[in-house]
Amino acid sequence: MDIKVLGTGCANCKNTIALIEDVAKAQGVVVQLEKVEDIRAIMGYGVMSTPGVVINGNVVHAGGVPSRDKIAQWLSA
Repeated sequence: MDIKVLGTGCANCKNTIALIEDVAKAQGVVVQLEKVEDIRAIMGYGVMSTPGVVINGNVVHAGGVPSRDKIAQWLSA
């Protein structure tokens, strides 16, 4: 599963990465996690508020730290 976290390095972006890693580990899901900090690349996804989360090329979240339950749903889909 290819996951990109879009953001410029704020605390919420770092928390989102940590949460995704934690939930993936707990579920035994192998993820390829990438941090995208380039503003042009972020805007290319149409994300105007960070952090944004892109899974397999689809934007699934933008703005604020997603909940553990939401992340678990993404990883089990």
